Amino acid sequence: MARFILSSFADEAHTDLKEQMSISTKNSIRFIEMRNVNGTSISDISMPQIKMIKNELVARGIKISAIGSPFGKISITDDFKPHLEKFKRCVEIANELETKYIRMFSFFIPEGESPDIYRDEVMERLNRFIEACDGVGVYCCHENEKGIFGNSPERCLDILKTFKGKIKGIFDPANFIQESFEPLPAYKILEPFIEYLHIKDAFLADGSVVPAGMGDGSLPEILKLFAEKEGDRFLTIEPHLALFDGFKALERNEISMKKFIYSSAQEAYEAAVNALKTILQNLKFSEETLSGGYCIWKR
Repeated sequence: MARFILSSFADEAHTDLKEQMSISTKNSIRFIEMRNVNGTSISDISMPQIKMIKNELVARGIKISAIGSPFGKISITDDFKPHLEKFKRCVEIANELETKYIRMFSFFIPEGESPDIYRDEVMERLNRFIEACDGVGVYCCHENEKGIFGNSPERCLDILKTFKGKIKGIFDPANFIQESFEPLPAYKILEPFIEYLHIKDAFLADGSVVPAGMGDGSLPEILKLFAEKEGDRFLTIEPHLALFDGFKALERNEISMKKFIYSSAQEAYEAAVNALKTILQNLKFSEETLSGGYCIWKR
């Protein structure tokens, strides 16, 4: 039976790292999937600055669950060489921040074209990412983003089966919803390869993002199934509930936000955290605080 560890994209609560850490700890979350720090993408931060960030994290008792990188979030027709070189630096960043996971994607496909045309090129590029991680204890983790090659359950499965565990799966229910796939059947297809979850929910009708358990993401059912895995598993909260600095840069297409719009990014973040905790409580999970202030949720 899995134990769940809560993490989050704390940059959705605030751009400033100190505020990200404060808001996280206020909500009993001691892990961050680090994506943007002080308004800058983690992949663009110099190594001396990364070392300073690490010192700040250690001082506050915060750890990094994964690097929320943008790699693979370019067109499959774009020049790959500079992208790969930057990825290699990100592997060094992951090692410095003591995380074994780098979130990545499988490249945007030109609009109107069949993804299958680009399969070989996608797989070749993903293999280059894997080679850059070889032997250093870092894993590529593929997210089912909208508009990329792996935007469907079948193509995600193709990627994960092709690389036989060398790429691990991140499951994001809302992203599948926004591509008109029902999350629960998709989860069942991909379950053997899923390493951790992004907690984000949405309505099938229009793709608008809502707190966990309030949309069509089948999150209670998915969490029950995910709990059957073994070991400690991250549940990374990705609110996307309100416009905040940098939100539009995160989405390829603008999403209609008709409900659940909050007065501040921090309010939206806390609503997302509380929605997940409510689901876990309803599933009879209880929160336990470990030494160092770290919390797990277990049955």
